[in-house]
Amino acid sequence: MKDEGAAGDPSTSRWKRWLGSHPFRTILRIAAAFAGASLIAGGLGVIWPKPDPMAAAPPSADDPTSLAPLPRRPVTVLMVGIDADGINDPSNRAAPKGPANADSLMLIRISAGEPVQVLQLPTELAVNLPGREKLQSLADAYPIGGVALTADVISEVVGLPEGQPDRFVVISRQALRSLVDGLGEVEVTLNQSYEHKDSAQNYSVNLQAGRQTLNGRQAEQLARFRPEPKNDQARRIRQQKLLEGIHDQLNQPNAIALLPSVIGEVSTQMETDLTPMEIMSLAAAALSSDQPPVISRLELAPRTGEQVMRELKANQKLPLWPEPIVDAVGN
Repeated sequence: MKDEGAAGDPSTSRWKRWLGSHPFRTILRIAAAFAGASLIAGGLGVIWPKPDPMAAAPPSADDPTSLAPLPRRPVTVLMVGIDADGINDPSNRAAPKGPANADSLMLIRISAGEPVQVLQLPTELAVNLPGREKLQSLADAYPIGGVALTADVISEVVGLPEGQPDRFVVISRQALRSLVDGLGEVEVTLNQSYEHKDSAQNYSVNLQAGRQTLNGRQAEQLARFRPEPKNDQARRIRQQKLLEGIHDQLNQPNAIALLPSVIGEVSTQMETDLTPMEIMSLAAAALSSDQPPVISRLELAPRTGEQVMRELKANQKLPLWPEPIVDAVGN
């Protein structure tokens, strides 16, 4: 008579289904995953000190560090601005309709006591993407492979150290509007008026030259405006004006008191691997310097003929950043 005890044991069958035909290999993978998680958790302590178990006092306008403990070393964050209104929208708010695209790509380096370093990345930059025979634009990395692929490609292009960027933020248009409105509008100076209407996207721009105070919807217009398909560089310059305006608004006396509620609101409208406390810490570090942000752009080769995508200027040494490299308008 056959011994069917093991074969008929339902607990044994459940384990076999869960562990698969190679249980020892599966256990090793699980152990490796837990070890990796432990390393990540340990690595967080290298950047951020352990939080104070005592209840935090209300933030003080005179002390940015009242928001949260400052990071122990510089932190590089990849920011992806998408053309969808909400982070989980099934379709973008652009033409043609489809999944969200990366409208804006930036690396932001924040270090306590130093000015914030920002690198505006050209979404039209020609890059090699896995599984694609032809060159693709850098913006294509996001709809094809999400934040992970986008970060990998950017790290290789710029020559970042291994493991960077440290964190990422994907921000929707709704999040941008909420940020600006939550801070109480931002001031910018425009050297010309902008008027544009796009019925296909249900979108219009009406901004006047001179010093302007922009609410959230007007800030979105400025960041989004691109009347000529090939003129991404001019749009990056307009986005730079908005970044500078937001930085100035953050340095207003009442901004620190507003930040906890603003961050709480905006964090629900974006995707990130930063915790709320880490966001507060980065905000405190950014405000710990009274110097304006250093905004850089990669040096691009001039376009030739009907070329849509751009290439980096030849013979540049890596890393390309954080040293400030400014691309002239119209290249």
